[in-house]
Amino acid sequence: MASAPSLLAGQVAVVTGAGRGIGAAIARELAHRGAQTVLCGRTPARLIETANHIAQDGNRAEVAECDVTLLASVEAVASRVAEKFGRVDILVNNAGIGGFGSPLHQLAPDAWDRILDTNLRGVFYAIRAFAPAMIRARSGHIINISSIAGKNPLPNGAAYAASKWGLNGLTYSVAEELRVHNIRVSVICPGSTHTDLSPHEGKDFSRMLQPDDIAHVVAMLVTQAPQSFASEVILRPTTKP
Repeated sequence: MASAPSLLAGQVAVVTGAGRGIGAAIARELAHRGAQTVLCGRTPARLIETANHIAQDGNRAEVAECDVTLLASVEAVASRVAEKFGRVDILVNNAGIGGFGSPLHQLAPDAWDRILDTNLRGVFYAIRAFAPAMIRARSGHIINISSIAGKNPLPNGAAYAASKWGLNGLTYSVAEELRVHNIRVSVICPGSTHTDLSPHEGKDFSRMLQPDDIAHVVAMLVTQAPQSFASEVILRPTTKP
């Protein structure tokens, strides 16, 4: 990867769901721009793979096994980051799971719980754990990765859509709570993205958004001039896939 300005040198970035797909791309991009990245996820082998990619570019990453659905797990990572680095500048809430293929009235209650616990409760836990350090520093960026499904109906994916509509509302509200502390909170709503999160039958993968497209937007947000912030970014493929 070609060198980039170290605009984030000295900053610490925590990325959830960093073992693959969008999360891995975001972690690589932030590390590429000089941030010390902390890679969070439930599968250590995948986190190590991301860390190795980052190391190959001459940058640094820390692996932190974490289940965002468990408050104690998230708090343990926050304590570890505070002890080792003494700061957290960027929190990217990317961890998420899909849930597609059946109408809501046929969805098993435990499937509902898994989707909402990961996609929405996990963001609450992460903000609860990491925002206090940002408040003390009077600085920070929180970026939540949502979906265009948080703006539009999604038949046979109602639980997923509900989690993302909820995430959008959470983001807008937390942004108002934290802007008085000089903390910027944004949400990114990508359209069809080529990952293994969900099936995209009949679509041309080459026309879909790629994980690096979302990572590029994250980098734009965290390097924005300090007097402003974009509260929401909707990202779509140029040509419908």
